Amino acid sequence: MSSSPATGAGQARGLLFIVSAPSGAGKTTLVERLVEQLPHLRMSRSYTSRAARQGETDGVDYNFVTRDRFETMAAAGEFLEWADVFGNLYGTCAADTDSMLMAGEDVVLVIDVQGARKVRARGLQTQAVFVMPPSFAVLEQRLRGRSKDSEAAIQMRLQVSRQEVAAFTEYDFVVVNDELSAAVDRLRGVVVSERARLARMQAEAETIVRTF
Repeated sequence: MSSSPATGAGQARGLLFIVSAPSGAGKTTLVERLVEQLPHLRMSRSYTSRAARQGETDGVDYNFVTRDRFETMAAAGEFLEWADVFGNLYGTCAADTDSMLMAGEDVVLVIDVQGARKVRARGLQTQAVFVMPPSFAVLEQRLRGRSKDSEAAIQMRLQVSRQEVAAFTEYDFVVVNDELSAAVDRLRGVVVSERARLARMQAEAETIVRTF
């Protein structure tokens, strides 16, 4: 299934999706699974000043850069959005994102609530999805199960999560990640339906109409 109908002027610009969730809700895993299922869907690779964790690869999981390099990029306006998250800097490169969109690829930004606000403040057309854990207790269980963070760090993440879940009304869609496969299906439904909107399909539909 093509994400971007061809037009007389060339490939249509891709769609820009935002997926946000509190830490531990599983947003990155959901999007990674979705990208495996849907052609012409790319997950934006963020830049970060933090060190790579065990099993992470530069240029695959993140673009790992020094804090100085990150701050230089931010000062030069190279980021679509960036934020300090628990003491580490994370950002989305504007040029990388625009390049994928111009190539007709649909792009998913996996970013937090403050990052999503910055992208929307730029006036970009997006479809934003908030991923919710089924409950606070489940979120805490997931955080403790996956994290080697200190108790203080875990408590900080949980406190921030309370603020973030309250922002779900700022989003276009809500997906509850209660079971991974089901949640991926729900997220897939969002992308597929957005690809079928009239504004997206009008040029291709008009081309078909002309064959009648």
